[in-house]
Amino acid sequence: MKLEIVLEPSADGGFTALVPSLPGCISEGETRAEAFEKIREAIALYLEPVQDDGGVKTLRRATKAQEHRIR
Repeated sequence: MKLEIVLEPSADGGFTALVPSLPGCISEGETRAEAFEKIREAIALYLEPVQDDGGVKTLRRATKAQEHRIR
């Protein structure tokens, strides 16, 4: 699965990374590499199956997009 990752400089320094097709999937890091590494971790957690109160496991689905970086 390919996902679009948007990497932007943060006003306070460092970088913010987000995945538009995964609402709320946002991370940040002091460097581009760190922000990119952390958003990959956030994506893995976001896509991990979750169990609801009734014991049913569901998986959040995302649309396919191309991965890229934006300054």
